[in-house]
Amino acid sequence: MDIFTFIANYREAFGEQIELPIAFWYSDTLEYPTEKINGCLLKAMNKVRAGGGISLNADVIGCGGGKFYTGFADMSNYMPNFVSQKEKCKQTPEMVKEYAKLIGTSRTTKQYLHFTRIDTLSSFDSVEGLLFLVNPDVLSGLASWAFYDTNSPEAIVTPFGSGCSSIVTTTICENRQGGKRTFLGLFDPSVRPYFEKDLLSFAIPMSRFKEMYDTMRQSCLFGTHTWEKTKKRIEGEE
Repeated sequence: MDIFTFIANYREAFGEQIELPIAFWYSDTLEYPTEKINGCLLKAMNKVRAGGGISLNADVIGCGGGKFYTGFADMSNYMPNFVSQKEKCKQTPEMVKEYAKLIGTSRTTKQYLHFTRIDTLSSFDSVEGLLFLVNPDVLSGLASWAFYDTNSPEAIVTPFGSGCSSIVTTTICENRQGGKRTFLGLFDPSVRPYFEKDLLSFAIPMSRFKEMYDTMRQSCLFGTHTWEKTKKRIEGEE
């Protein structure tokens, strides 16, 4: 898989001005010195979207949930009550604990979690997943591409979770299991203020992207009148 071939295909499918996806991966090397992020770690995505990068660890992440869902800390005793009683996102604290076990959160053995736009990388080596931040028109194209070569009812799923868990935890767990699901996210009300009102996340684990890379040009994104009409609207021509 070649990054620059994919970028060329992606821009041909969605327009030259399309926002490029973000790669994320773990390593023991500090790639992008990052100041502490108070509150939600996804506040820092604006820097990444602009072409920079961030390297996260327990010292950089100010949110206890963020530390847990990125694998840098165990779940705090405070978190289940906070999610249930304060945020009211789950009916009981026990449900929060049960769900955290269900999605397979675990401690990382690496020192850093990195995010950067794919055009700043030279290869997909070590990348765990790709994050697309998209509006409904772009999402329709990504979904059509994801559905193209499979009849699985779980080709695209929307699990419960914080903004960071819906992007990082689920995608990395899926990749390490060799899974084929892709993930919609950013439905957590607490993360919505940090993104545009018409934006959602679409995350593809590399275990699935390796297949989708080869089917992109075969899908409706190329050579169909139906997609061309939507592409024009994405490009602002309609």
